[in-house]
Formats: sequence, structure tokens, C-alpha cells
Amino acid sequence: MTEDCVPRFARGTRLQYDRVRETWFIQAPERAFLADAIAVEVLQLVDGARALAVVIDTLAEKFDAPRTVITQDVLTLVNDLAARQVLVRA
Repeated sequence: MTEDCVPRFARGTRLQYDRVRETWFIQAPERAFLADAIAVEVLQLVDGARALAVVIDTLAEKFDAPRTVITQDVLTLVNDLAARQVLVRA
């Protein structure tokens, strides 16, 4: 995926908070992935309507970080999750 892509969670997949364990995870059919703090920040902005460029700009502003660094981190995460069939193009 690239900055102009609009990602969404694959069917049956979602980001969920476990109150008992106080941790975020990605629930997918027959599997689950723990989500670290960076992944949570990115995935909370994935709504199937926002392009990755908007997600990147939002995070760069929120954390006052260089856009190039945020871009690399977001694209790496999103492409990894797309390869695992967690995220798809909207």
C-alpha cells in the first residue's frame, strides 16, 4: 500500500481492547495479534474512508514528529498487516 491508498480492516477483523489484560489486540478469524502502542495509534485512524496520507499527517502533527519518519513507520506497519490479510484496500 502507498500513501494514496485507503485501508480498512478485512472482513471479520478488528482492533479490540481487552479490559482484563489492559492491552490492545487485533482480532482476526482464527488468530489474534497483540498491538503495540504505535500500531494502536495508526489502527485507530484506519476507518475505510481516510487515505494513508491523512493518517500520516494526523500522526505527524499529534506527535510533532518528522513526516518522513512517520511515513516509513506507517507504511511498514500497514504493508505488514496487509500481507497478513488484516488490512485491505477500501
